[in-house]
Amino acid sequence: MHGLGNDFVIIDARAPEISDSWTMPSGKAAAIANRHSGIGCDQLIILRPSDKADVRMQIYNADGGEVEACGNATRCVVKLLGDGTSIETDGGMISGHVTEEGAIVDMGEPRFEWNAIPLAYAMDSQHMPVGWEDLQDPAAVNVGNPHVIFFVPDSEAVELDRLGPLIEVDPLFPARVNVNVAHVKDGDIHLRVWERGVGLTHACGTGACATAVAAIKRGLVQSPVNVHLPGGKLILSWQPDSPIMMQGPTTYVFSGETNWDDFE
Repeated sequence: MHGLGNDFVIIDARAPEISDSWTMPSGKAAAIANRHSGIGCDQLIILRPSDKADVRMQIYNADGGEVEACGNATRCVVKLLGDGTSIETDGGMISGHVTEEGAIVDMGEPRFEWNAIPLAYAMDSQHMPVGWEDLQDPAAVNVGNPHVIFFVPDSEAVELDRLGPLIEVDPLFPARVNVNVAHVKDGDIHLRVWERGVGLTHACGTGACATAVAAIKRGLVQSPVNVHLPGGKLILSWQPDSPIMMQGPTTYVFSGETNWDDFE
């Protein structure tokens, strides 16, 4: 499935014959995600039983690293499993409802504390006194995973393919970080994202959530706000002390079977 071109291989591991101890080695996850020798995806999604929700979702980036949250994948899982699906993730509990084009999901409340993002040391997370070349005065938001957001005159002009990987692994971000560059035009947000462990993506749902929240807090836009990514548009709604609501399309591409041992 994919959401705005952010694509996923989804494996349903809820069957009773699959042990709870069944694991996904990072090398195998990366092999499945490989677009040349595997199935190919931005993220690999594993669905497991949950005693807290309808399903537990594990998320692996294309490099094999496990991450806490993925907004576009959440919409896909809700669309796949049905209206009202609740999902347990390492980033928190989330839920959603099916729409004609995709799904609207409750992504939980954002976190702004420096040690919740996490940052390496205490600072104002909404006007961080740091920068990388022309990217200055960022905000940081945790929406289940860590994001840093830069508001710039023109997001298309930023060399994100060069600066993104440098910022992602900066020691300021102990868990690495997703890098967002955005500009506001006519009340809408235009966004590009360098996703940790993936690279430049057509869309990043949690990046759209984090950027919308940061823009609303700075008074740059009002809720609800349209967020335009290379793959299309998401609609984000948020008020302080409330969960983020994200609405957008999903696409079912294909299903199939494969030999598990082929991916090494």
